[in-house]
Amino acid sequence: MTQVRPRISKAVIPAAGLGTRFLPATKATPKEMLPVVDKPAIQYVVEEAVAAGLSDVLMVTGRNKRPLEDHFDRNYELEEALSRKGDESRLAKVQESSDLATMHYVRQGDPRGLGHAVLCAEPHVARQPFAVLLGDDLIDPRDRLLTRMIEVQERFGGSVVALMEVDPAQIHLYGCAAVKPMDEVDVVRVTDLVEKPTTAEAPSSYAVIGRYVLDAGVFDVLKQTPPGRAGEIQLTDALRELALDETPGGPVHGVLFSGRRYDTGDRGDYLRAIVRLACERDDLGPEFRAWLRHYVSEEMQT
Repeated sequence: MTQVRPRISKAVIPAAGLGTRFLPATKATPKEMLPVVDKPAIQYVVEEAVAAGLSDVLMVTGRNKRPLEDHFDRNYELEEALSRKGDESRLAKVQESSDLATMHYVRQGDPRGLGHAVLCAEPHVARQPFAVLLGDDLIDPRDRLLTRMIEVQERFGGSVVALMEVDPAQIHLYGCAAVKPMDEVDVVRVTDLVEKPTTAEAPSSYAVIGRYVLDAGVFDVLKQTPPGRAGEIQLTDALRELALDETPGGPVHGVLFSGRRYDTGDRGDYLRAIVRLACERDDLGPEFRAWLRHYVSEEMQT
């Protein structure tokens, strides 16, 4: 008899970080509100959740994050001004963010790590499986990673992480997974997880990137997870317990991703994301690509 699993309908976006890598720009502006071309980074993430069928979005915020709530709320004064001018194009862009999803907010009063941020979502999520999307990771909308992860969770149950092969010299920046192949080429069984290992300690070159589909059993494990690296409650540590013991909430599977990902928490990758996305825009791309070719071929040679 086929087991009927609950349909995933909720997404959680932790957004309480301080954005110290982008100081001084993030001294008074949330890092999630930094523009990627002409939309804040966080809007791309919400759009990804909605595209995967998750229109109920909980954002876990902190102090000085009020602009996030304002961005996804109505701005009647601005809308009225644009309407009076007959600027329908910009009016539609302003209204787009407020119409995207049903947004909810909860504050992570004490910044105690990603695991603690996820735990703050328990009252909203209840006992249903849910997705977690980290705001620093942008996945190109043409690559339906989250949709695939939801499919895998609904088929196998438990929890699912997104895995991407990285240069072994960079593995210390990520959680790292030990994996076992399965019948499907893009799905593996996760047998162990290590948070930010050295190259020598890493069980593979598969890094956990910022997309998760989690069984609600992870909450029970997080409540018992002691602070780990940097004194924070690590989601990786809780998922490791699920992978090793197959307690409620497990097992853990991984979806292997080789598509287009932009780490907007890194200054260099943030700039590369802007350039790549601008180049691909119909309204900006032709002129911008021409300027870029000129700049690279001539101005950079001087």
